[in-house]
Amino acid sequence: MDRDFKAEITALLDEHRIMTIATVRDDGWPQATVVSYANEELVLYCMLGLNTQKHLNIVRDPRVSAAISGNYKQPMQYKGLSLAGRATVSEDKTEIERVRGIVLTRHPKLQENSAAGSS
Repeated sequence: MDRDFKAEITALLDEHRIMTIATVRDDGWPQATVVSYANEELVLYCMLGLNTQKHLNIVRDPRVSAAISGNYKQPMQYKGLSLAGRATVSEDKTEIERVRGIVLTRHPKLQENSAAGSS
């Protein structure tokens, strides 16, 4: 990948925090859901509950598509990203904690919501 193009994509990923991720349900239909994400350059991370449909879909079929964009006032200003890839679910506790730190740094309100829900 061209270095300038990679820098442009990374800048767009760094600018936004929400994506729509589409997974494949067991009946073959797509399921699109809006989730928070964080990235390390071109690698995207999101945290999913173990009993969510998204998680179950990814475990069964790792193919995903995602779309990322902002809320632009003028149609000609739209800038976004559409991508496809294979998602992986980590079960490594060290990796999960590392990624959790990345996501919570990007989305501090998630930490507040977790703390409020656990009291």
